[in-house]
Amino acid sequence: MGAVTHSEMVETQTGRARITWAEAGTPWLVLAVSHGAGGGIGARDLQGLAAALPERGVSVALVEQPWRVAGKKVAPAPGTLDAGWRGLWPALLRPGLPVVAGGRSAGARVACRTAGELGAHAVLALSFPLHPPGRPEKSRAEELLGAGVPTLVVQGGNDPFGKPAEFPDGEYDLVEVEYGDHGFAVPKKAGRTEEEVVATITDAVGNWIDGLRE
Repeated sequence: MGAVTHSEMVETQTGRARITWAEAGTPWLVLAVSHGAGGGIGARDLQGLAAALPERGVSVALVEQPWRVAGKKVAPAPGTLDAGWRGLWPALLRPGLPVVAGGRSAGARVACRTAGELGAHAVLALSFPLHPPGRPEKSRAEELLGAGVPTLVVQGGNDPFGKPAEFPDGEYDLVEVEYGDHGFAVPKKAGRTEEEVVATITDAVGNWIDGLRE
């Protein structure tokens, strides 16, 4: 069965969040992923996951933070993002299904910071912003290393927010998208289409999630 998509609004202490579901026919796990500070759930990687994973038994919840739903252009402080995520978390729970917390960029940071307290089964970090561009001394590695649950990082090879080689050793898996920037766009010299890049991401995430069953 293909994905059944619907949206719901969820009240949080920071405003109304929106969850858009791409549900599996017979799910065994929920993957909840949120957007970054500069974009929404239309990001190619998030849409790719919602299209590909339900057929693997994973219901995908694309989460829009309250600031985005309200039409604001600038993301609020990390503490406010965390509060919004905490507030919508109960709406992600389904009886007997583990929930993987995830997101891209700022959303990945939120997932890492809150995984332990919310009881996330694992964390998916897409384009984790290890540091601001050009400021490697401003490392956010502590957030990633402190997630405390199985974690997968999917990182572009040319991400200005942190190239794969810059990531510290730790208890997490890392998949590199060769030549990819922060949005996983690749130059023509990569010899790969956008569809092929998205397939690489969704296959890597799907295989990692399959491993969580073992």
